[in-house]
Amino acid sequence: MITIISGTNRPHSNTFKLASYYQQKLMEKGVAAHILSLADLSADFISADMYKTRSDAFQPYQDRVMATEKFVFVIPEYNGSFPGILKTFVDACKFPDSFFNKKAALVGLSGGKYGNIRGVDHFTGVCHYIRLNVLPLRIHIPHIFQEFDADGNLFKEDTVRFTNEQIEEFIRF
Repeated sequence: MITIISGTNRPHSNTFKLASYYQQKLMEKGVAAHILSLADLSADFISADMYKTRSDAFQPYQDRVMATEKFVFVIPEYNGSFPGILKTFVDACKFPDSFFNKKAALVGLSGGKYGNIRGVDHFTGVCHYIRLNVLPLRIHIPHIFQEFDADGNLFKEDTVRFTNEQIEEFIRF
């Protein structure tokens, strides 16, 4: 099973739009993919689920992570890195069982011109520590506000080509 993690808790984000685009493209290729949006975490997630005892509300997230073989992390740029909620989510999942020897594709996005290169690099370090195998082809999408058409699809030729290439490689990975 593939789980696409929308790596922000910001509601109605471009991150979720991009995660939905990846889900659609995977499904068009006959590959089932589910979105796990960090925007759906409970308001008390940080205080309730971080240390020792997990809340009942977190259990479905943990179950999804445990059942997942491959992850697509869609990661927006927050202050030159990745969102704290993404790191907190990874930290809240059981270690090492949750991610050990599983596979991941990383997709960075930003409103600026670098597409979250640093944040994806930082998150790659986290992935290596938790022994999550990262697809070498990492995508960075800059100027995200100019990338979607009215239907929520990517339309710029280079972006479509590179995301399709990543999706194809990830299916084979």
